[in-house]
Amino acid sequence: MSVDWLGYGYATLIASGGVVGYAKAGSVPSLAAGLLFGGLAGFGAYQISNDPNNVWVSLGTSAALTGIMGKRFYGSRKFMPAGLMAGVSLLMVGKLSLALLQKPAGSS
Repeated sequence: MSVDWLGYGYATLIASGGVVGYAKAGSVPSLAAGLLFGGLAGFGAYQISNDPNNVWVSLGTSAALTGIMGKRFYGSRKFMPAGLMAGVSLLMVGKLSLALLQKPAGSS
């Protein structure tokens, strides 16, 4: 069994971003969203660690964050935090999509 260290790091980045948003600006929505999406990403990394073909939670979480943070970045043109999270989330979508494309046709 291989551990999805990249997935766990991604989950930590998301959750810590929510905590930093709360600490710097007192933003409760940022804290809630960071912990929710970070928890989902962590759960997805756990699932991938147990079964490398089970990428759906991670893929959905990273795709949602790509869309949400990409829209925020497009509107604000500020790299931090929206551009960074959109970029990292897009990289995760690419990584997980490659994992889906590389799995054998007969596996589920």
